[in-house]
Amino acid sequence: MKYLPINKQLFIYNRKNFVSRLKPTSIAVFNANEEYTRSGDQNFVFKQNPDFFYLSGIDQEQSILVLYPECPNPLYREVLFLRQTNEHIAIWEGHKYTKEEARTASGIEAIYWLQDFDAIFHSIVNYAEHVYINTNENDRYLPGVPSRDLRFLNDLRIKYPLHKYERSAPILRDLRVVKSEIEIELTQKACDITHDAFVRVLKFVKPGVTEYEIEAEITHEFLRQRATGHAYTPIIASGFNANVLHYIDNNQVCKDGDVILFDWAAEYANYNADMSRSIPVNGRFTQRQRQVYDAVLRVMKQATQMIVAGTVWNEYHEEVGKIMTGELIDLGLLDRHDVEKQDPKAPIYKRYFMHGTSHHLGLDVHDYASRYKPFEVGNILTCEPGIYIPAENLGIRLENDILITEGGNFDLMGNIPLEAEHIEEIMNS
Repeated sequence: MKYLPINKQLFIYNRKNFVSRLKPTSIAVFNANEEYTRSGDQNFVFKQNPDFFYLSGIDQEQSILVLYPECPNPLYREVLFLRQTNEHIAIWEGHKYTKEEARTASGIEAIYWLQDFDAIFHSIVNYAEHVYINTNENDRYLPGVPSRDLRFLNDLRIKYPLHKYERSAPILRDLRVVKSEIEIELTQKACDITHDAFVRVLKFVKPGVTEYEIEAEITHEFLRQRATGHAYTPIIASGFNANVLHYIDNNQVCKDGDVILFDWAAEYANYNADMSRSIPVNGRFTQRQRQVYDAVLRVMKQATQMIVAGTVWNEYHEEVGKIMTGELIDLGLLDRHDVEKQDPKAPIYKRYFMHGTSHHLGLDVHDYASRYKPFEVGNILTCEPGIYIPAENLGIRLENDILITEGGNFDLMGNIPLEAEHIEEIMNS
């Protein structure tokens, strides 16, 4: 891993909270993510299962975590199974965790090799009544092939058909959404790296550069500062491309007079930032570009004020839609009379602002959380309004990451240039 070691107290704390919510006489099993073949004998870059990492701090493939707080054998109440290395693996793949390194990273004392899993698990599972299995229940995820966890569940049902099988996901949905101090620090680190990359880009962009050259500058800065890399596939969308919400080709020349919409951010220690900005290629917004930019910025500032404990998801988005509608009328994009006659179930502001304003952020960019639970202290949410006008080859989106605090909220990206004058100043310095 490129990132610096994480305080193991984070994972000890997370496991304590998780097992406190289990039913009596329960055992829970978590599998690391699978390795996915890219071609021939090559795999895609490994990305750890966020739930497994949340509870263990282990960033390695072919690992299993077992939690059994009431195990009659105290040796097996927390057990981590790792792939045992050998000379061949060391030569071809490099270093793998030693048992001592895994203890230091996770705070788990009982570390065994993966080959011991079946025997140890069989020796304790029959003393448990409930078996908790981890599944990806993020409502943005549409399952395709069965995951390792689901295949593991099918095997268990054959071997132990009379156990009661439970879902870990509802517990983790409540826990992961409330960030601890260490998680906030890691997210802030990702935001700070993103800040430095953005300032670097502001000084780099000029007419004639390509979108992929900008992407290269961002990647350079991310890796230089120990980021894992991009939190998600970066969007560098100049001119008309900004009207494609998930534009990732990044292969066009940035033209004088156009605006570039950025949506990219760093991942650090598996925690993600998420930022959007819109900048003029030549360093100066036109009058119309500035009008649209300022309208989006006003919506963003008002929406940010609503990201506080107790806010209800749907009500929040409806209120932001009303604010956006007023701005679109002032920009001449909507007619007030058409707004009065609109179908409330299909508000016409969505012609120009068709996505949501916020999502939870954490180990997943669109983090695992309930859409139906009011916002809480410790939540981190994005705030990302936008206006997209294909007829004007213009798209503006602005996005910061907001931590909900006891007294309101704190902008984790508050130091990243946002005001149009500040952006122009840096680009022309």
